[in-house]
Amino acid sequence: MQGVMVLTISTVAPGLRPAVCGDATGQSPDCVPANGTQLGVLYLGLYMTALGTGGLKSSVSGFGSDQFDESDDGERKKMMRFFNWFYFFVSIGALLAVTVLVYVQDNIGRRWGYGICAVGILAGLGVFLCGTKMYRFKKLVGSPLTQVAAVTTAAWSKRTLPLPSDPSKLYDVDDAAAAGEDLKGKQKLPHSKECRFLDHAAIIDRAEAASPAEASKWTLCTRTDVEEVKQVVRMLPIWATTIMFWTIHAQMTTFAVEQASLMDRGIGGSGFLIPAGSLTVFLIGSILLTVPLYDRLVAPVARRITGNPHGLSPLQRVFVGLFLSIVGMAAAAIVERHRLTSSTHGVTLTVFLLMPQFLLVGAGEAFTYMGQLDFFLRECPKGMKTMSTGLFLSTCALGFFFSTVTVTIVHKVTGHGPRGSGGWLADNLDQGRLDYFYWLLAVMSAINIIFFTMAARGYMYKEKRLADAGIELADEEAVIVGH
Repeated sequence: MQGVMVLTISTVAPGLRPAVCGDATGQSPDCVPANGTQLGVLYLGLYMTALGTGGLKSSVSGFGSDQFDESDDGERKKMMRFFNWFYFFVSIGALLAVTVLVYVQDNIGRRWGYGICAVGILAGLGVFLCGTKMYRFKKLVGSPLTQVAAVTTAAWSKRTLPLPSDPSKLYDVDDAAAAGEDLKGKQKLPHSKECRFLDHAAIIDRAEAASPAEASKWTLCTRTDVEEVKQVVRMLPIWATTIMFWTIHAQMTTFAVEQASLMDRGIGGSGFLIPAGSLTVFLIGSILLTVPLYDRLVAPVARRITGNPHGLSPLQRVFVGLFLSIVGMAAAAIVERHRLTSSTHGVTLTVFLLMPQFLLVGAGEAFTYMGQLDFFLRECPKGMKTMSTGLFLSTCALGFFFSTVTVTIVHKVTGHGPRGSGGWLADNLDQGRLDYFYWLLAVMSAINIIFFTMAARGYMYKEKRLADAGIELADEEAVIVGH
């Protein structure tokens, strides 16, 4: 909120913004560049906004999931629906941003656009604080990064010690509890055979045998601590194979918009031209349509077919999203090929031919986002929800980064293609072969979905892992520490 307020002030205060080009007073007929102070205030507002957004995104979904008791079947079902509708309202905000706010800033003034954002955030903060007495606040259990580092360090320091054949001989929460150690409600986890190297961290050596509870966490960890780190490691293949979706998603806000700028954006004979950047409305609209359709139609049918109370499992939803992204890229390639052929004959195609790719990728985003969010939050170990949310959000960031890398490589490799020095991705799309690039992404995504399927088939959900070991899934953080 403070970042947006700084941006609002920078557009209102005359000294914090450069003079308008061709000022009516005649004092500034030319465009005067912003000075150091004005740029400093602008960057301050942008960085504060980015910092606040990062903290909000990594915390709000985890805090929302804390409001549900995972040991209760009814609340667990409600938590899944929470993720669906949480993303629905996030998408409504995005829709308002690319429609109402863009119109206000272009036609009324940026001060009003930023001002509306500041008022909206302030109102949202007020509503959020009104529910303080009803929220469940869970006990903190330490930094997840510290736990990962401690387990890795302890395992490495004891790498030469032989692992016991019986896992029960490893130091665990039962031993720690018997020694009077505060476990902060930590739930015992069953031993797994993966990543056996990390088990070294729970070996009690001779120096620690007399009083293991007094040993440093950097030299001795409980078996449950080790299993929690293993759980994060088990999620990494899923994490890695979902990055490709966001690489494809990046094309909807870059090359697809450039495609639109070369097409007929008129609506009938009204003379009104749809701004090329506004086509993302179809992307967001597809998300808004997919969420309720899944919740009201797909999920009930899936429950009857699969017997899963959640309808489709988180990984099944991600699979659907990845598949839709492949189809979306194929549709984009076909349309671009048609556009190139038509342009050589002087025919300009309607921009509405781009709708299928926006709708398909938008629907894929709804499935992928909801599936990823549900998966990482539900499967994460105790106390690592913010870390798991960070893992999820990092797939979005890495997807856009990988898109940039892919574009750079393709541009260099095809830079001397037959249609001009620009290759597939020429500055003028009429002289390039964007359709080839789209087919390349479709093939890469098809290969990626094979690896995702392999990782998903080999993954065992935490709930089943505990059930097989005879351990009841508990609400790991059910203690309310504040009202």
